[in-house]
Amino acid sequence: MKRFIILLAVLLLVQFGFSRNQVDTVSVMSTKMHKEIKNVVIVPENYSKHKHYPVVYLLHGYSDNYAKWIKTVPTIKALSTEHQFIIVCPDGGYSSWYLDSPVDSTFQYESYIIKDLLAYVDAHYATIPNRNARAITGLSMGGHGALYLAIRNKNLFAHAGSMSGGVDLRFNTKSWDIAKRLGTYETNPGEWDNRSVINLIENLKNKDLDLIIDCGTSDFFYQINAALHRRLMALNIDHDYTERPGSHNWNYWTNSVNYQLLFFNSCFKGLRK
Repeated sequence: MKRFIILLAVLLLVQFGFSRNQVDTVSVMSTKMHKEIKNVVIVPENYSKHKHYPVVYLLHGYSDNYAKWIKTVPTIKALSTEHQFIIVCPDGGYSSWYLDSPVDSTFQYESYIIKDLLAYVDAHYATIPNRNARAITGLSMGGHGALYLAIRNKNLFAHAGSMSGGVDLRFNTKSWDIAKRLGTYETNPGEWDNRSVINLIENLKNKDLDLIIDCGTSDFFYQINAALHRRLMALNIDHDYTERPGSHNWNYWTNSVNYQLLFFNSCFKGLRK
């Protein structure tokens, strides 16, 4: 009898396509870096391969990795279920800034996420594989990375956010290994200028992306986020911008991610199949 019950449960899983694990760790090959890279994929509790879900890519900060979000803010599992979308946490290298480095061939993370990871997720999970059902956000280095990738790949993302993002790489040219990825500012200023989000927004037209940006008023990145907001206003680009008490820490981001995911949930309305 016990064996019959187990067999029946397995058959039901196969028939209805429910995921056994809500959190997967998957390795995806980077075609440019020639190595496998780990990522966390979170699906709703009632995930079914017979449904189709929007996807939010959630990027980590400097010196962290793919597992940092789920270990530090495990409530994002419940948010995946509540909003009925898939959350993907890529590994962006400890200091990639989610760029394809022009000086270091071992740091090619824009290509990895855009060309390799997106294709893998759409091939292995029940996604809605188009830009309107795809969002990206992140914290600190990941906040810059999310806006950077979305602006440069508007054909793949319709919605983007940033939490305490380092949105102007020139804010501190001696820290966070940015010089290792771009060359020093003194020798390669054009790379720093052309890859800073605060300059890239010149390539945006209103409604190109649904944008949500927030930063704590005690954060060392507060001034560059406020400057980004002012520049978006001057360019007449619609966006949600919030500044509230908070610093550059997990207390702030644990709170912030709730609002970011709620914003994306609103963007995804009417898309679920």
